[in-house]
Amino acid sequence: MFSNLRRAVRRSYRRTVDLSHPARSPLGSAVVNCVVYQDGVRQDGCHEVEEAVRRVRKSGDGFVWVGLHEPEQAELAGLAELFGLHPLAVEDAVHAHQRPKVERYDDILFSVFKTVRYVEHEELTATSEVVDTGELMVFTGADFVITIRHGGHGSLGPLREVLEAEPQQLAKGPAVVLHAIADHVVDDYLAVTDAVQNDLDAVETVVFSEQGSRGDAGRIYQLKRELLELRRAVAPLDRPLQLLAAQPLPVVDAEIRPYFRDVADHLARCTEQIASYDTLLDSILQAHLAQVTVAQNEDMRKITAWAAIVAVPTMVCGVYGMNFEHMPELKWRYGYPLVLCVIAVACGLIHRGFRRNGWL
Repeated sequence: MFSNLRRAVRRSYRRTVDLSHPARSPLGSAVVNCVVYQDGVRQDGCHEVEEAVRRVRKSGDGFVWVGLHEPEQAELAGLAELFGLHPLAVEDAVHAHQRPKVERYDDILFSVFKTVRYVEHEELTATSEVVDTGELMVFTGADFVITIRHGGHGSLGPLREVLEAEPQQLAKGPAVVLHAIADHVVDDYLAVTDAVQNDLDAVETVVFSEQGSRGDAGRIYQLKRELLELRRAVAPLDRPLQLLAAQPLPVVDAEIRPYFRDVADHLARCTEQIASYDTLLDSILQAHLAQVTVAQNEDMRKITAWAAIVAVPTMVCGVYGMNFEHMPELKWRYGYPLVLCVIAVACGLIHRGFRRNGWL
């Protein structure tokens, strides 16, 4: 059942070109959406957060999902009081720049995910941006889910639509939303990792082709930096997912925990890919530096060979330029042509020797 949901999310992701949500909405200064779900079905007419919470708690059934985009401290304070959010978690949610983690505050889970997006570009340069990162915070309680998004991407709109098409899944509570978000984020990791591989293949092709240049080191280094940013987003999420999969937590049913293990497996695959890319980039950089060294040695050999050839006329002209009166063949009519012929023959023989040895 969750595998069907995952496939539906991926299809929805591929259909959606622009995943960005407006930063502000008529529902409030930071609230993007506020929806009540009962028996997994979206309920209409509850656009105010207080009204939605009151309705859910009065009926004792369902949960409310509140989505926010980059809220200010004052904007989140009201929600914190309404839902009983811990001040430390609220501070982390406002200021962002957190590592991926899962923290428990009584019966509420606070989860942090790093979102990533591949930045399209025609050609990788030494200044190209390849990976753009953001953050997604999730407060999960018994009857609510609060998602807080930082950054211009990582919208949960397509995910919400897919979940609403599977009411039997939403009926299981907020933990299903938390799992779907984690799975959605990791799927984005895999998509970005596959896209980065294309840049890696392009760099590898150029470095080992005849068109390779000494300026390729800048592109390799830039791709390595972007890969490091991707690793910082992906690798730290392993421990939180293992916690969700293995530890009994108040809002995560035992039935759902195995599905977090499945997400952790996908994350492990992504982490291994990134590690292999980094190792391959190191090898490409070393090969490129070796090529540069070989090219420099070739240049030095050519310079040395030509210096040796030029040394012959320099030496002969230097001897005859000393202006001594008694010098060999100084008064002979054919002395000058003979010296030129000797210089030409000597230079020719040296040049031939260097050519045969591969120096020229």
